Amino acid sequence: MALDDQRRTFDEPASWLGRLKRARLVLIAGALVFLALAGMGVLTTLQAAIGFVIVAGAALIDFGDAGEQAPLGVTLEGRPLAADWLVEAVLSGLPDPVITLDRRGIVVGSNATARQIAPALTRGTPLLLALRIPEINEALRRAIDSGETQRVEFFEKVPTHRWSEAFIVPVALSTAVAGRRDLVFVTLHDLTPIKQVEEMRADFVANASHELRTPLASLSGFIETLQGPARNDAQARERFLDIMKAQANRMARLIDDLLSLSRIELKAHVQPAHQVDLAPIVRQVGDTLQTLARDRGVEVKIAMPPEPLFVRGDRDELIRVFENLIENALKYGAAGKRVDITLARDAGDSEAAVGVRDYGPGIAPEHLPRLTERFYRVDVTESRAQGGTGLGLALVKHIVHRHRGRLTIDSAPGKGATFTVRLPLEARK
Repeated sequence: MALDDQRRTFDEPASWLGRLKRARLVLIAGALVFLALAGMGVLTTLQAAIGFVIVAGAALIDFGDAGEQAPLGVTLEGRPLAADWLVEAVLSGLPDPVITLDRRGIVVGSNATARQIAPALTRGTPLLLALRIPEINEALRRAIDSGETQRVEFFEKVPTHRWSEAFIVPVALSTAVAGRRDLVFVTLHDLTPIKQVEEMRADFVANASHELRTPLASLSGFIETLQGPARNDAQARERFLDIMKAQANRMARLIDDLLSLSRIELKAHVQPAHQVDLAPIVRQVGDTLQTLARDRGVEVKIAMPPEPLFVRGDRDELIRVFENLIENALKYGAAGKRVDITLARDAGDSEAAVGVRDYGPGIAPEHLPRLTERFYRVDVTESRAQGGTGLGLALVKHIVHRHRGRLTIDSAPGKGATFTVRLPLEARK
């Protein structure tokens, strides 16, 4: 056997011992990293265990050329330290922004998601300079001083309004990795969707309470009047009873719309199972509302295709959609004395388009994006006078979305408004 072969044979055990020693350090660091991430709630216990197994397998197989030629913690040709590489490799697979610091608050590693939020998060940069958020820096000082996990919420106005929370978790290593025994993990969570839902819920409750409080106050006032001064006034009693009936009907419509909206939202992810032909539905709604059209002096014209147009839909919900759209056109576009209802295939023959156009005063551009919000009204007084609840177009939007369709609104002041519902067509079964 050649001398080089003999030397290689004798050196192999020492090489493997050195590799195992390096692997031991990596395994310890990896275990601590995954334990910390599981403790912060970033990973489940199962995900942390799987991640550790993968890292452990990679560490035991080989570190690559850099791992064989240099001890842990030595920089090779500008590449990161082996321990820092391990930290960043672990962090890169996490969906939430995660930053690793030493006890001085210097950045040791971060993942791409964190660097998107703060591009200045480079290794060796103080977190105070890379992430200029006073709440996080104060919580970091508390975490380092106390050794306890800190949680803090903060609000950013630039570049967009965003609520976030940060978990700062100090970790003490039993074995030094790359010269460090203490690391701090900072995990960021975006709370903006949760805060928006909370604000929407609060606004919804406030609006619903306001809408119900007004008719209730009217009813209470008229009841007190009938029990007191108007007790024996037959003429006043009849007038007050008519008003009370109208207010009670208004509350009933509001409650009915609220319940309908709640039911539709609960099954928003479930597409209707049956096929329906749109032509009979649109025709039925148009015929049903002819009385309202005559009362308001509005001519209704309906244009239908010669062939049936089948969509996957719920008949009752689609009737509700077209009733709301046509009633709105008759109420708010009555000044134009005409409403056009059309049903046709779109240009690509993949959708059915139902359009409802009025020739009334139209809608200003600033109102168009908010028309389908709950309780949003262009003119509150006019809406209430027409018996509106402020939920009609919200119902339309949610029903159309459940049917995997689209609602578009085109309008300009003085030129009327066109509401178009587009639904995916299906071949008849």
